[in-house]
Amino acid sequence: MKSTFNRNRKKFLFIPFGVAALLAIISYIVMVLWNNLLPNILNVNVITFWQAMGIFILCKILFGFGRHGGGGSWGARKMVERCKQMTPEERQQFKEEMKQKMCGWKKQNDPQNS
Repeated sequence: MKSTFNRNRKKFLFIPFGVAALLAIISYIVMVLWNNLLPNILNVNVITFWQAMGIFILCKILFGFGRHGGGGSWGARKMVERCKQMTPEERQQFKEEMKQKMCGWKKQNDPQNS
């Protein structure tokens, strides 16, 4: 019995080329958008293809790779998981506690209440 790698060897060989092509296309788009928009708006210099690739990679490192389908922070996903495990009574109690904690400051600092 052949392994998956041996059966799909051609597919595995194309993956690095596909990734490189995708990176090149996105870098080109970043370069074109930068060079057509930002020099006129912010008075910055035009950039080269390699600089655009560097900017794209830096943004991906800083802002994430979007693997979690729809964004959201790690803390938000963790909170959603915790809420899914709560009973309806626990969920209602949590909502009331958050309402008191989060909305109470507006009542205290509201100039109309003074």
